[in-house]
Amino acid sequence: MKIASLQQELQQNSYPGRGIVLGRSEDGAYAVFAYFIMGRSENSRNRVFVEDGAGIRTQAFDPSKMVDPSLIIYAPVRVLGDYTIVTNGDQTDTVYDLMQAGKTFEESLRTREFEPDAPNYTPRISGLIDQSNNGFSYALSILKSADGDPSSCQRYTFSYSNPIAGVGHFIHTYEGDGNPLPSFSGEPQKIAVSGDIDAFTEMLWNSLNAENKVSLFVRYIDLKTKKTETRIVNKNQ
Repeated sequence: MKIASLQQELQQNSYPGRGIVLGRSEDGAYAVFAYFIMGRSENSRNRVFVEDGAGIRTQAFDPSKMVDPSLIIYAPVRVLGDYTIVTNGDQTDTVYDLMQAGKTFEESLRTREFEPDAPNYTPRISGLIDQSNNGFSYALSILKSADGDPSSCQRYTFSYSNPIAGVGHFIHTYEGDGNPLPSFSGEPQKIAVSGDIDAFTEMLWNSLNAENKVSLFVRYIDLKTKKTETRIVNKNQ
């Protein structure tokens, strides 16, 4: 698979929805991941990322304008020992709780399906960074309807062991804008990872559609020390 430019992929898509990027830094020293959210409605855009322990959660920017928190208020990132979990919904808690009980990432997600937001049936996308046993691997998952038919849930997991330096993978909820919104299809896109955390964050934020972007989270994890460095960018200030 050709290595694509993440900048170009984002600039060419006005509405990828919510997206997860997992990969390895160019120098091989860091696990790299990012999560962003976008919104078309006032309710979706009325959000910010805030730190919550080792992870983050979404929060209403103006609580008086919050209409329905059910699918937009959740913890996108949680840390469970040597595992970092990132998702686009409350399945973060499902994965955290079931992995803590001994289930795998994939087994945990078999208990969930796409979001009940007809007619879009937004896919649930999830990622896992695994640093157990002094190693490094990652996985991406998508739970989606069968081309808009909610009677069937299709579950796909993609696993990447010993990731290549300078390479990452990008998965997002929608192929682009539309009514209904078309779900992501195919494998996660192989993308180039370059620059330090500030350069990577700036590239991502500036590449997202200016009208639709809401918040961005980026973290670099030192693979030797496991120390983390984090950036959060919110459109609402």
